[in-house]
Amino acid sequence: MTDSSTNDSSTNDIGTLERTGARWRLRFTRDLDHPPEKVWRAITEREHLAAWFPHLITGEWTVGGTLIFADPEGRGPDFHGEVLAYAPPSLLEFSWGPDVIRLEVSARAGGCTLVLLDTLDERGKAARDGAGWHECLDLLAAHLDGAGVLWSPGAKWSAIHPSYVAAFGPEAATIGPPPGWEPKP
Repeated sequence: MTDSSTNDSSTNDIGTLERTGARWRLRFTRDLDHPPEKVWRAITEREHLAAWFPHLITGEWTVGGTLIFADPEGRGPDFHGEVLAYAPPSLLEFSWGPDVIRLEVSARAGGCTLVLLDTLDERGKAARDGAGWHECLDLLAAHLDGAGVLWSPGAKWSAIHPSYVAAFGPEAATIGPPPGWEPKP
């Protein structure tokens, strides 16, 4: 469980890697002390997405709608995705390049549970992407809490990446960060 009142993450928050047919899926579950509607806004509204999602997203959250993803720091070309499912305030699914991202929000006593699933083709990038989503979800929790972020971009990734390599195995760590996304020392 994530204590969303702090900016500290632990290996207890580590995602899991599952095989799903010919693909692989990263799974993250976070219990958040916020109502589903607030979390839904944080995962769908541009001004909130900018606080935690690694790309700027343009397009409409409409099934079949085209999304454009742009790196806010210009480290790579824009790319496209498509909205695959949209059921406010509980389900959002879209393609993000070759990956499929699914966000599920469900109410629970005292807040909600957020599940993020990332289905990917290449097992070799699972540790990289797992550590990336881990940092993103920590940023989301800090944003929801109205807390300041106490780490520089990429610092969480660098700290948690070895745990993902250990958990998923060396076969899940053969692909490193894309050019320009390497963590800064």
